Amino acid sequence: MRIVTLLPSATEIVCALGLQDYLVGVSHSCNYPPAVANLPAMTSTRVPGDRSSKEIDDYVRGHLTSNSALYDLDLAALEAAAPDVVVSQALCDVCAVATGDVLGAIESLPSKPQLIDLEPNTLDEVLDDCLRVGTMLGQAVRGEALVRELRERLATVAERSAQLADDQRPKVAFLEWLEPPFNGGHWNPELVQIAGGVDVLGNPGKPSVSLSWAEVAACEPDVMFVACCGFDQARALEDLQRVAQQEPCRSMAAAARLFVADGDAYFSRPGPRLVDGLEIMAHALHPQLHPPAAHGECTAVPGTQ
Repeated sequence: MRIVTLLPSATEIVCALGLQDYLVGVSHSCNYPPAVANLPAMTSTRVPGDRSSKEIDDYVRGHLTSNSALYDLDLAALEAAAPDVVVSQALCDVCAVATGDVLGAIESLPSKPQLIDLEPNTLDEVLDDCLRVGTMLGQAVRGEALVRELRERLATVAERSAQLADDQRPKVAFLEWLEPPFNGGHWNPELVQIAGGVDVLGNPGKPSVSLSWAEVAACEPDVMFVACCGFDQARALEDLQRVAQQEPCRSMAAAARLFVADGDAYFSRPGPRLVDGLEIMAHALHPQLHPPAAHGECTAVPGTQ
């Protein structure tokens, strides 16, 4: 079996199922497990990642308005990979190659691969995708074992958080972009709730939306949790240092506890590492209740309460 994955979460699911050796191509942004970065890249991006968050946002909005592609699929590389299965996504045109482009490419391939399209909006749907991919790739038993382990970890965090009284649950502003601020959509509000917080901006099961800093401040969060989509912790900290100099963000950051996490690794990708993200957040919100995560951590920004 020859497998091509066109987004990082699909790559992580395939590898968690024990099928890493069957991968013959991945997306340009696949970097976990680290060895997959050595595989042929089937895609490339037009998004200028070295620009400011504001410039990136303007660029993406302009392309979406004009229906221009943000990502390119390398048809020659895909044909050379000769996949039997292609795992792609139908969730977000900002995240990976558009479904229409993938379908057109697959129809032109001599190998006529099977397409597995992922479109999870909630934690349950992420876990269902792990089961579905496992079943479709002949690894149903491994898929069931993976999901059982992830559900056990979710339940462990939920049981600890259940000990909290309502007034012990902080109001959390989860932000997955900073210029402008975007709230956390899809599965992220669920993570906040399970971790022992109250998401005051969340859009559970639906895409994130653009907000103003005044709207964020009006919610009077106790905690600002920054996990920028597609950015690691260091890049998110750079953006935060810039926007935190401006009102009302400056006053809000001074009044709230402020954490910055690796959004790209632990919150943006709908795969197994979302549970790592949950454990990271739970420890940040309630260190006396939840132990440090086994994988990953977030940074408490100095000078906050």
